[in-house]
Amino acid sequence: MLTDTIAAISTSLQDGAISIVRVSGNEAIDIVNQCIKKDLNEVKSHTITYAYFIDPLTHDTIDEVLISVFKAPKTYTTEDIVEINCHGGKYVTRRILNTCLSLGARLAEPGEFTRRAFLNGRIDLTQAEAVNDIIQAKNKASASVAIKGIKGSVKALLEPLIDDLLDIIATIEVNIDYPEYDDVEMLTNDSVLPHAKEWLKEIENCIQKSESGKILREGIKTAIIGKPNVGKSSLLNALLEEEKAIVTDIAGTTRDLVEGYIQLNQLTLNLIDTAGIRETEDVVEKIGIDRSKKAIEEATLVILVLDASRPLDEQDELLLELTQDKKRIIVYNKTDIAPKEGIAISAKNGEIQPLLDEIERLFAANLSLIDEPFLNNERQISLMRKAMLAMKQAIDSLEMGMELDLVTIDLQNAYTSLKEILGEVSRDDLLDTLFSNFCLGK
Repeated sequence: MLTDTIAAISTSLQDGAISIVRVSGNEAIDIVNQCIKKDLNEVKSHTITYAYFIDPLTHDTIDEVLISVFKAPKTYTTEDIVEINCHGGKYVTRRILNTCLSLGARLAEPGEFTRRAFLNGRIDLTQAEAVNDIIQAKNKASASVAIKGIKGSVKALLEPLIDDLLDIIATIEVNIDYPEYDDVEMLTNDSVLPHAKEWLKEIENCIQKSESGKILREGIKTAIIGKPNVGKSSLLNALLEEEKAIVTDIAGTTRDLVEGYIQLNQLTLNLIDTAGIRETEDVVEKIGIDRSKKAIEEATLVILVLDASRPLDEQDELLLELTQDKKRIIVYNKTDIAPKEGIAISAKNGEIQPLLDEIERLFAANLSLIDEPFLNNERQISLMRKAMLAMKQAIDSLEMGMELDLVTIDLQNAYTSLKEILGEVSRDDLLDTLFSNFCLGK
């Protein structure tokens, strides 16, 4: 219901200097007016009013507050919004919220303020997703990508593709419906085909960039692997700068996956320390090894740790073969015992800078995308893939000489998929799922 008024706490509910209770809807100003001795209808939009917040039922003064007033339509939701800036105590914040609810506001659902901004046409769906991305950003790169999304970078990327596709569809349909028009270019399969292939090339390039750009937003899924007792857990601890994994001289100590993440300048590493891969009769260790092999399959980056103090053996060779098709970095650990050429580290002593430098070098191309527009998540990428497949089907039909009116079915499917990225062709269940991932008050 967009006709009712919603309220929520928009800051973290914990003791602090300030908290903000946000109220949005047609009754927002009237509800808050009942709690102060001033008329917010008379103040200018986008101004702050000093007041005491009073419970109109008990006449208790709850807090000394600053009230920000934003009048429709130039607001976050395009509705009237009142934000009550109070002291950051949990009791005080909850009581102010409960007072607003008792006067007719409804508790907002997660993400409902942003959902209203989308449904009221102020932002498109990709901008709404970017709002959540900026909240969840873990590093400079992901924050930069998110802020571009908020500014409408995805829409700017898609609009030329949508317009070009619409031109092709419209021209075909004019040819079909009004063949007698002399000023309309007569289309044939051969004349449409180059346009379709050029459009497909643009889409494929966009998907490739977006897949690479996902690393900036989501981080690099990194598996640390090696045979038992080569120092994988020591490396994980050195990267995390904490004793997260158990380190002993006993082979097979790590029997399950140990995870963590670090910020590496503009990149995030999502680290997984795996169980040492070897032949074993231990049932529990076997389960850990199976999980390690699965982690290797799913990893974007594999860090293969070899023992610099020992020659390569059959287990090392097996791991080299197992990871040869993965993006990997081979590091020689324990160089404090035996110096080694290549990427040499001593995880025990925290000497891992050569590894960090190699990771940055390996993903330099991904970082170069930070200034380019690309799709920001799997939902958007999957819909663009759907549009790509529809165009491929259209091209196949054109090359087989099928009638143009049949080809337009695939072209329209491609068009619909791109519009769905922006939320201009949307389903309620999709929106429910998407906005439920937001925090309350946003």
